[in-house]
Amino acid sequence: MDQYLCVALFKRKGKLPLSLLFILVNNQQTCKALRFKTSRYKEYKRLVFYFYIGRCVIGVVGLPGSCVIEEDCTGARSALLTLRKRAQETEVPLFWSMEKSSVLGVRLSLKQRYLLLLGFAAAVIIASQFTRSHPPSAKMKRVEGLRANSSQFTLEKNPFRILGGSIHYFRVPRAYWEDRLLKMKACGINTLTTYVPWNLHEPERGVFDFEDELDLEAYIRLAGSLGLWVILRPGPYICAEWDLGGLPSWLLRDPNMKLRTTYAGFTEAVNSFFDKVIKKITPYQYSQGGPIIAVQVENEYGSYAKDDKYMPFIQEALLSRGITELLLTSDNKDGLKLGGVKGALETINFQKLDINEIKYLDEIQPHKPKMVMEYWSGWFDLWGGLHHVFPAEDMTAVVTEILKLDMSINLYMFHGGTNFGFMSGAFAVGIPAPKPMVTSYDYDAPLSEAGDYTTKYHLLRNLFSSYHNEPLPKPPSSQQRRAYQFAVVQQHLSLWDSLHSTEKPFRSQRPVNMENLPVNNNNGQSYGYTLYETAIASGGTLNSKNNIRDRALVFVDKHLVGVLDYKVQELVLPDGKGSRTLSLLVENCGRVNYGTTLDEQRKGLVGDIELNSHILRDFVIHSLDMKAGFVNRLQGSSQWVSMQKQPSFPAFFRAKLYVNSSPKDTFIKLPGWTKGVVFVNGRNLGRYWSIGPQQTLYVPGPWLHRGDNQVTVFEEQEADGKLYFSSNPDYGMAVDVE
Repeated sequence: MDQYLCVALFKRKGKLPLSLLFILVNNQQTCKALRFKTSRYKEYKRLVFYFYIGRCVIGVVGLPGSCVIEEDCTGARSALLTLRKRAQETEVPLFWSMEKSSVLGVRLSLKQRYLLLLGFAAAVIIASQFTRSHPPSAKMKRVEGLRANSSQFTLEKNPFRILGGSIHYFRVPRAYWEDRLLKMKACGINTLTTYVPWNLHEPERGVFDFEDELDLEAYIRLAGSLGLWVILRPGPYICAEWDLGGLPSWLLRDPNMKLRTTYAGFTEAVNSFFDKVIKKITPYQYSQGGPIIAVQVENEYGSYAKDDKYMPFIQEALLSRGITELLLTSDNKDGLKLGGVKGALETINFQKLDINEIKYLDEIQPHKPKMVMEYWSGWFDLWGGLHHVFPAEDMTAVVTEILKLDMSINLYMFHGGTNFGFMSGAFAVGIPAPKPMVTSYDYDAPLSEAGDYTTKYHLLRNLFSSYHNEPLPKPPSSQQRRAYQFAVVQQHLSLWDSLHSTEKPFRSQRPVNMENLPVNNNNGQSYGYTLYETAIASGGTLNSKNNIRDRALVFVDKHLVGVLDYKVQELVLPDGKGSRTLSLLVENCGRVNYGTTLDEQRKGLVGDIELNSHILRDFVIHSLDMKAGFVNRLQGSSQWVSMQKQPSFPAFFRAKLYVNSSPKDTFIKLPGWTKGVVFVNGRNLGRYWSIGPQQTLYVPGPWLHRGDNQVTVFEEQEADGKLYFSSNPDYGMAVDVE
């Protein structure tokens, strides 16, 4: 069993000298030693810092009773109690007070004590950072990882069944990673699966982000520390009902781009990304003492299959960078014919069990383990549709049959989470025009969007318990939620007045699509809205020529005259005198994430528009990506106006949500509002739209704080003046998955 050294530094009430605390522990469950109710230890005025050296590191700062945990460790309150007991039983003082100590028999001055302490603290930090980048090998001797050499998986040459569940770290607030994984383990799941979203980790070409909510290494470490194995699905394409299937939009700046092929412009970008991400994950492979037992090659390529050299390229990209664990592919039955690659185990995806599909998998891959890589526990929702549910009894019945067939399984999703921001994708298979995904990714999964237990969870736990030799861990308690008092909108700011907070507008004779705008260090605009303005001398028929992606509010001299989208492509503009300004606020509602149209997902105005059959020219283009910097600049604007003055639309509205105690999860409701985006303390919660089905947005408690919380709403057409909060979500009218 691994051992960890815990170090804490305290300042006694009313005294200058500091005290240093050492605790040697054998598992992560004692790591939260200082998060216990520190008010019980009032002799300590301030907890200065606390480090845990091992697979993860935490820092704690705060007054007694109000400590803040950073990073990702877990534990209990017993460590100090144990420490005090040991201090009484041994001559070796585990608690070392610098007030009374000497070093090597030499009495130190107060200044020397502080310098020594600071030096030790620096050593602790360096050591902790080293362990983060060089995870220690497990003491258990590892000989052979996951293998697929017979009809059953083996791990360390022993039979092994994968009971997997998908939870995507990028859809769950980091503060809740541990909670969700502990609930997963308590259900009997032994393996975590997760995608890796390229578009979040490389938002601009060559600019990488693996910090905070995107700390992939911390997520893998946490899973391992909780006793979960990991199957990693690094893409580069992930589908996942995620914008462009996880591919970064800046790839589309190349007019000849051929995504998911060996086109040089794509493979060069993949190589650059893999150079970064694979280097981070290789130390966490099973052979290195980590939890990763398998890695997936791309994702559902058989449903795309435009280049027979592509899958071997991705496979070699993984192997050449040090991936040594079992490789897998994942496809539906039709995709199995084209999605495999030699040397990787093929797995299947489905929801309704068809024994012929299992037989087909056995035929193309005899004497190999059979696995359902994606057993769809529910389904996603589209704006303007109904909320999809998959009855718990039906789901459990299929899972039972899969296990009786001696197959392994991964529940997609075990916990769906949320498509925060503008990251939800769009569906375009078998329909004339794409339909965007809703913000919630509840998915009717065993754990709800907010991490609540469902009937599915309890049925699965009962089922999976029979596949374990020991009793399952007790499920953690549910998170509390609160229906806060409604918040009254205090001020508004028109879209036109907000333009001062955007980047400098771009002038172009022709319309320029979002991705090719010269913004974000010439990486283009990825998400949000783009405002196109030009001068017109008359009214008449405006024709979009189906070049609007995806939806445009149309204004003449800042007065709304209509909406253009895939269905409505013509609009009559009113007559007027002289030159007037035509404005089109175009929204990217989400790029298609699945199917053969990925190369066509450029957004904004993607071609010419006409007025009375004459092509319009000379545009001024504003990028409104609504990233955190823009939202923060907006708060400092002097243009905000009291609600006593009638707002014009579109507009930003702001209100304050007062929290008088420890923040809890909640759901925001906007009856009387039409369509827009909600930001809480600068974080983008996602889109809302009155057409449903979703009628609430999830607000994680860790994103709130005591006191006033700033809520900013961008609304396109209509506002009520109040924001309501509920302890329960409203996903709209439900319909069974077909």
